[in-house]
Amino acid sequence: MWAVIKKELKSYFTTPMGYVFIGVFLIALSISFYFSVIGAGSVNLERIYYSLPTIIVLAVIIPLLTMRSFSEERKSGTEQLLLTSPLSITKIVLGKFIAAAIVVIITELISFMYFAITSHFGAPHMQTALVTMFGFLLFCMMYIAFGIFASSLTENQIIAAIISIAFFIITWVLPDFNTNLSGLSFVNMLYKYTQGEIDIADTVTFITAAITSIVLTITLMQRRKSVK
Repeated sequence: MWAVIKKELKSYFTTPMGYVFIGVFLIALSISFYFSVIGAGSVNLERIYYSLPTIIVLAVIIPLLTMRSFSEERKSGTEQLLLTSPLSITKIVLGKFIAAAIVVIITELISFMYFAITSHFGAPHMQTALVTMFGFLLFCMMYIAFGIFASSLTENQIIAAIISIAFFIITWVLPDFNTNLSGLSFVNMLYKYTQGEIDIADTVTFITAAITSIVLTITLMQRRKSVK
């Protein structure tokens, strides 16, 4: 599995993708930081992880990160080699998931610089900020897992990205039109973490959603392997 992780990370950082992801993500956080923290004279760092610029950018750049996971393998013809390698499908899928997750984690670690900046204006609410970052990480892991699943459905990377973005928008907007579906809004779940408390039910939901996407991807790839 480590071989898959290294291969994926190498592909992210020997091409502009990894750097573009981190750069765009940090730009979104910086915009949110300027308007929500500096502009408001606040030390509430949780605002930068739950702001419109951050959410919108997140909806686009994670699909751009995951869209090539399996789509590129199919289009380039390397999927056959992947499916016949000694590695199990489970390790291949998890390797791709972990590699994408590492890119997000690197970005979150870099974002700790905002703690240092905020400390010049007052003591930031560390517990609330850290809980928010934890919820944000869970949110990203769930979205990465779905993005990889979307990538396994088609050899067209653009279609894979569109599927992921559509999933994001539907689960974000649809609950606003039907209160009975409010529990399906992952964005609303993320908001709860900005209050400084870890909601066990939402945490389980994020983890369950991520595992479900991973299992679906493994199942699909195993079926494809048996056909080949």
